[in-house]
Amino acid sequence: MDIKRLIIGTVVGAITLYILGYLIWELAFADFFAANAGSATGVVKDPQVIWALALGTLSYAALLTLAIGTRAASATIVDGLKIGAIVGCLMWFAVDLTLYAVWNVSNLTAAIADSLLELIRAGISGAIVAAVLGKIAGVQEDPQTGAQEDPQTEAQEGSQTE
Repeated sequence: MDIKRLIIGTVVGAITLYILGYLIWELAFADFFAANAGSATGVVKDPQVIWALALGTLSYAALLTLAIGTRAASATIVDGLKIGAIVGCLMWFAVDLTLYAVWNVSNLTAAIADSLLELIRAGISGAIVAAVLGKIAGVQEDPQTGAQEDPQTEAQEGSQTE
């Protein structure tokens, strides 16, 4: 993977992760996680440290981009969805259970729910990263079969057969 694809995939992935994270944790499930908080108090920062959140999200997006973009073959959107979901869920399962084991910030229900919600956020983000990486490489996905076609390779093959 070249640096251009890594940077573009990381930026697009980070924007997607940030937006989906806000929708999932701040809007849709805020009450659930408040109800499943641990006994620790005063642990939520208000206001959040945005620069740290941005760097953390960029790092996460870079991990997803590398997982998707360093495959032997170009990843389809479905491949990106699967890779993103698996990497995201496993990463957050490890983090959430470790935090559950050593801090009182959430109960076990919240730790498991957080990891499962990451299937959605990281899966969608992975699909978008795969789509963007495919477009950068000039690879187009056939909407009916999901197979990828590289117009440049097909043009070169066509000229060799003539």
